[in-house]
Amino acid sequence: MGRRLFGTDGIRGRANADLTPELAMSVGAAAARILAERDRSHPPLAVVGRDPRASGEMLEAAVVAGLTSAGARVERVGVLPTPAVAFLVGDLDADIGVMLSASHNPMPDNGIKLFAAGGHKLADDIEDDIEASLTVAWTRPVGERIGRVDERADGLDRYIAHLAGSVPHRLDGVRVVVDCSNGAASVAAPDAYRRAGAEVIPIFCTPDGLNINDGCGSSHLDGLRKAVVEHRADLGIAHDGDADRCYAVTADGDDVDGDQIMAILALAMRDAGTLTGGTLVATVMSNLGLRLAMADAGIAMIETKVGDRYVLEELRRRGLALGGEQSGHIVLPAYATTGDGLLTALHVMARMAATGRSLGDLASVMTRLPQVLINVTVRDRAAGAQAGEVADAVKAVEAELGGTGRVLLRPSGTEPLVRVMVEAENLDTAREAAERIAAVVRSVG
Repeated sequence: MGRRLFGTDGIRGRANADLTPELAMSVGAAAARILAERDRSHPPLAVVGRDPRASGEMLEAAVVAGLTSAGARVERVGVLPTPAVAFLVGDLDADIGVMLSASHNPMPDNGIKLFAAGGHKLADDIEDDIEASLTVAWTRPVGERIGRVDERADGLDRYIAHLAGSVPHRLDGVRVVVDCSNGAASVAAPDAYRRAGAEVIPIFCTPDGLNINDGCGSSHLDGLRKAVVEHRADLGIAHDGDADRCYAVTADGDDVDGDQIMAILALAMRDAGTLTGGTLVATVMSNLGLRLAMADAGIAMIETKVGDRYVLEELRRRGLALGGEQSGHIVLPAYATTGDGLLTALHVMARMAATGRSLGDLASVMTRLPQVLINVTVRDRAAGAQAGEVADAVKAVEAELGGTGRVLLRPSGTEPLVRVMVEAENLDTAREAAERIAAVVRSVG
């Protein structure tokens, strides 16, 4: 599972090999104990949900056993999107949320995502405490102090009602194809969009436990592009396996990524007076085209490290209203404590309905500059990224590009790689510059 059990988005691995029921049970018990130590006024209450992977049934049983063995009460909500579980943690005044999902990963993988009270991602120090306590001896409660389990049947309705209350404009007249990746949103997304007024054509919404993310969803857009054109829809929406991200496709079949979605929403919120501080939060991987578009619109941008948890931290710290990643994790803190693909899609479609403009027209506010990423295998990540020769090569390329491009060089956090990313006005220029820098990194790393 790696040097640190928790990654940037929980625990993830091959189900029943890396991520075993024994580990899941231990994590559940440890999470309940750590939270009980922080607030002894009541037994901790946990909300547990999952995506439809076959291994989720096994891991859900293990997590619930771990939680209840440590005295936690459990509300089991079944198959729901990750943002629905985060919402329900706050809505039910729970102390912890557990989502069993590996997001966009293929079916053999699974994961454990944990949420703190209010539906917020766990802080690093709490994750560290949970991990450290996995091997610590503890006294198990017995008798009436053992936790109990309830089935929460109204979780989906609560979540969809919450989404409906966030939509600033009805979607009547909008025809949308939605690809749910045979994942956790297969019921929730079509239902939410229909309730908001849209005409919905669902595809890849028949999960069988094995077909999640299999050639569909936000990582495989070919099927969605084809369906949008065939059905003459106004747009297509693609979610990943746990629906915390959203990609879109225009009526002509062109892709609209997270950067373009952020641009659309930033302008909508600026016009509505809800873009706090006139500022958007994005990661260093967002396209230069987004930065140029926001500058033209008079909107400031703050950059974070790659990972939606860093976007979330910055949004909370500064009290800002919009942030996200190129990958389609978009956060609207007024309505959600984490990335929510359904919420994002509803607000994009509401902008279309309110303005009468097509998605392609709205997305044209920014032009994506060609972006080339090369992963260079190195012996020493720090040496490969920080060597003087590498710095000189980067400076030379930056001087050539001027204000028409940029260079991003960063060592991988988990692999012996240095990532070289170059953006430029045309693909050939970006590729040549990236290959030139990569060659220098390779020679010194």
